[in-house]
Amino acid sequence: MADRVLRGSRLGAVSYETDRDTDLAPRRMAKYQTENGEVYEVPFADDAEIPGTWMCKNGQEGQLIDGPAVEVKKGKPPRTHWDMLLERRSLEDLEDLLKERMDLLKKRRRAGAR
Repeated sequence: MADRVLRGSRLGAVSYETDRDTDLAPRRMAKYQTENGEVYEVPFADDAEIPGTWMCKNGQEGQLIDGPAVEVKKGKPPRTHWDMLLERRSLEDLEDLLKERMDLLKKRRRAGAR
């Protein structure tokens, strides 16, 4: 019998509280614009620091309109495999290794062709 009483109440899914007689925290709206021209607003607390960029619902990053310019962070360029190799060996060493490997491959091909 108790199962039938709880079946229709949707416990946990719906809040029975109302917004009447409550004061919301002060907010301010920040406007952002994506590269394709879409403008959208995001609410922030009045005392929050507003970021220069914010992701839009469409997946693009929007820039803050009428706000401080976004600072470009200086970062190190990514190191490639070639850069790391040149840290360990000189070009002359690499040329010698290449010649040795090419000679070894040529010997294997000659031996396999017989």
